[in-house]
Amino acid sequence: MYQRNFTDVPVIRKPSDDNGKIMKKFKRIIEDKYHVKLDDYMDFHKWSIDNFCEFWAEMWDFLKIVSSKRFDTVLDLNAPMSDLPKWFEGSKLNFAENLLRYRNDEVAIIQDGEDSEIEKFTFAQMYEEVKLYSAAFRKFGLKKGDRVACYMSNRKEAIFAMLGVTSIGAIWTGALPLLGSDAVTNRFKQVNLKVLLTVDRFLQDGEEIDMLSKVKEIVKGLPSLEKVIIVASKPNSYSKDISAIRNSCFLNEFLKLGYEKDGSVPEIQFEQVSFSHPVTISYTSGTTGLPKAIIHGCGILMAVANAYYINFDGDRGTNWFSASPVGWASWTINSTLFFLGHTLVLFEGSPYYLSPTHMWDLIQKHKISNIFFPSSVIDEFQKRGFVPTEKHDISSLKLVFAGGSVVKPASYDFIKEILKGITFTASYGCTEVMGIVLAAEMSLPMYKSEINVPCLGTGVEIVDTDGNRIVGEIGEIVIRRSIPGLFTGMWNDKDGSIYREKYFSKYQGVFALSDFGIQNPLTMNWIIVCRSDETLKQRGCRFGSSEIYNIVEEFPEIRDSLCVSQYNKDLDERAVLFLKIRDGYKYNEELVAKIRKAIEKALTVRHVPDVIIEIKDIPYNLNGKKVESVVKRIINKLPYNKDSAADQECLQYYFNIPELQGF
Repeated sequence: MYQRNFTDVPVIRKPSDDNGKIMKKFKRIIEDKYHVKLDDYMDFHKWSIDNFCEFWAEMWDFLKIVSSKRFDTVLDLNAPMSDLPKWFEGSKLNFAENLLRYRNDEVAIIQDGEDSEIEKFTFAQMYEEVKLYSAAFRKFGLKKGDRVACYMSNRKEAIFAMLGVTSIGAIWTGALPLLGSDAVTNRFKQVNLKVLLTVDRFLQDGEEIDMLSKVKEIVKGLPSLEKVIIVASKPNSYSKDISAIRNSCFLNEFLKLGYEKDGSVPEIQFEQVSFSHPVTISYTSGTTGLPKAIIHGCGILMAVANAYYINFDGDRGTNWFSASPVGWASWTINSTLFFLGHTLVLFEGSPYYLSPTHMWDLIQKHKISNIFFPSSVIDEFQKRGFVPTEKHDISSLKLVFAGGSVVKPASYDFIKEILKGITFTASYGCTEVMGIVLAAEMSLPMYKSEINVPCLGTGVEIVDTDGNRIVGEIGEIVIRRSIPGLFTGMWNDKDGSIYREKYFSKYQGVFALSDFGIQNPLTMNWIIVCRSDETLKQRGCRFGSSEIYNIVEEFPEIRDSLCVSQYNKDLDERAVLFLKIRDGYKYNEELVAKIRKAIEKALTVRHVPDVIIEIKDIPYNLNGKKVESVVKRIINKLPYNKDSAADQECLQYYFNIPELQGF
């Protein structure tokens, strides 16, 4: 195993005394109550692991969880993690009631989009909207445990509907609006939907996306569906013929159900459920088969607050930008920020590349303070030169963090150059925990390309192939003990066997995330090396594809790249590097030689891919991640699911490549 150079990692941010005020407030409560002295965040983190149940009980109180009955027990520490132990048993609460606990005149939602009118809703107005949705759903006959799906662009109606649905104790699910009808049907048919919410059309990168034609096909494959509710995107949408869509109506007609005969709307009856009662169902990527449906309960509240409130100093007045539609974990996370009293700026469509300054215009217009960017978006900003001008006033911006895929070192330099004085950091989380497990703690220094802390109460480690903790070497990221945000089960997995096989088959009793990282032995910070199938092992050296991208994509000739493993009949492994050449340049042996030399110099000779070839295009999924896993399966002649790729036509380039034959 090669050793990377951990010395001379630059500090990119030093904390001030005002940073970490929320964490310090929580720490003082613990110190006073338990008569302990906790020197800093990491001391607090150690206490939270050593006093696990006490910590999470204190977290419940610190966050002021709204409940009609407090819990009897926090967690049975003797219950194996692989058996999905129950959190906060005995408690009774409602997810929507917690998100709607603020009902004042501060702004909750700002709606914007590619062709949307700007609208604003206060917390009080949002409550009134949800009251109508909840009443209409109840009158329709929606009950606790029923499933409602959303298949639409990033609009306010999705938030109002989710809150209305979960107020009843019904279960919310969704699929990305750019997915095709087959991919959506494959997700929704697993959970026997009762209601589907959609929109007639929307703009994405300036292109009109017709949803009604797809919905017509989807409904045919969902026999349990009793109602399809269609949001009218424009006033003229009501003239569209929706009669071919079974059990369909426009949203305005459906909401009429919520009114009493005297025109009033009944108050919301927040159904009280257990902490682990299903709130939402998400789906895995489905690389090799049907996407797996995973269930989250009210633990989402704690998962989101742990990082976004405590680590990020996220008090009221924080203004988050969200371009994520339902179907992304980030949509669920962003919607949960209402629990903290944060404002959400919703953007319908794609805000990033409409013009060189569009994103910066939005920050100025809406006084956005916090943004999550997919790593690929920052890469594209840098490649295209999309930067703020001297005329932009983006002084409201305080925090930019990136994730989804590995954040390149070059991204730190780029953001530092264009956003002086802004805190920029990576983060690490996943759908399974519906939040972040490795976060940016504001009270501690931050180092380039590193994440400085695990969230409180979260026992994260890097382990070797035997499951032993390692520092300074690449290993798999695992969670040693259950956390409230961890999903509560998989739909139709009655005995938990699918759950145990997927997440516990590698290491006994330890939740494996299938992502790889390194812990710096000097700073003890965390470096994400690769996500899921991005890991390669060539000539005995295990590494992440992102380590190759960090070098290769610095070449002016390279527009994009993708690196995956190929296996022969003896299961020997070699790395294959695909290069998309930038317009105006040519692929040739001289370029290949330069790339080989650069990789060898920066890493080792064992990292140099055995095969380096040109390709016409690189496939991405709808989250902006390269789909290494699908290409890997194609070149190894294994079954794959094309729905993982946003541009499925792109996959054709990876079949029957002469340079890959005969291995």
